[in-house]
Amino acid sequence: MYPYALIDLHCDTLTALTPEDAPLLSSLRDPAQRDKAVRIFAQRVQNTNTLDLPGRHFSLSAVSKGVNWCQFCAIFIPDGLSQEEAVAYYDLHQRNFVRQMEALSEKVLPCRTAGEIEAAWAAGRTATVLTVENGSALAGRLDRVETLARDGVRMLTLTWNGENELGSGHVTDHGLSDFGREAVRELERAGIILDVSHLNDRGFDDLLETATKPFAASHSNARSVCGHRRNLTDEQIGEMARRGCLIGLNFCRNFLRTGQRPAVLEDLWRHVEHFLELGAERCLALGSDADGADIPQDLDCPEKFARLYQYVLERGLTPTVADRIFWKNSLDFFKSRLL
Repeated sequence: MYPYALIDLHCDTLTALTPEDAPLLSSLRDPAQRDKAVRIFAQRVQNTNTLDLPGRHFSLSAVSKGVNWCQFCAIFIPDGLSQEEAVAYYDLHQRNFVRQMEALSEKVLPCRTAGEIEAAWAAGRTATVLTVENGSALAGRLDRVETLARDGVRMLTLTWNGENELGSGHVTDHGLSDFGREAVRELERAGIILDVSHLNDRGFDDLLETATKPFAASHSNARSVCGHRRNLTDEQIGEMARRGCLIGLNFCRNFLRTGQRPAVLEDLWRHVEHFLELGAERCLALGSDADGADIPQDLDCPEKFARLYQYVLERGLTPTVADRIFWKNSLDFFKSRLL
């Protein structure tokens, strides 16, 4: 049995490098090799349909028949780039997203609203929504918010692991900057959903004081179940549930369990149970982190991902609750936010 629909709030498939490209990215920092590496890297990006490569965690051709799929695709921007480099990196991958949407149009439709997501499903195609992971894409400029909005970006992860102009990720304890607070208000005004995955605890507290609209944690689990700092505390989960936010379950092994034993489906189920115990039934969703993390073998392709629906039913969830987690909570959230 498959769900009526499946909405995944986060994957890195759009910008995920193929093995032959990985050395190119590392050489971008070497001044002696940089110009040549940039040209080669850009050419490969512009000629690779990363959203339909075989063997990936997510691939359009591997989406199971009978599943109305919506995939949020992040332009992931690494930490440590200069403002100029971050903008160029964003522009390169944004153009590639547009190109792939045209090249793969028989399988996929780019969407900006909940209505467009449902229209893509009605047309028998996968819906995709463009997001950005790392607020460095703004390059410290508020006018960049409008640029991202025009490009169709509907969600922005404020930080990655380290620091940028907005604030800091989980590797430090710095909160939101003054610019970060301004950017939060401008992003809300532009209709771009704030994403707190990767944001550290102090930054999260600052966001609570600044944000006026429900926000998301696109790919985060429960810290009480797995003690990684990337995961959400019970207090944060409770506050997000109270505010009508959205939380996507992350499939990354390191965020599912601690210890030497590899993570399995049972570990993901423990997070589901804990979120539900905390009253997060109406804000819990999926955020796989596909092609951006080490994922358990039971979840490493679209067909296995879709089978998770039957697994949670077998563990005791009702179809009503399973539907909420797999698609309904996300779609309801988007109907209120993606106007």
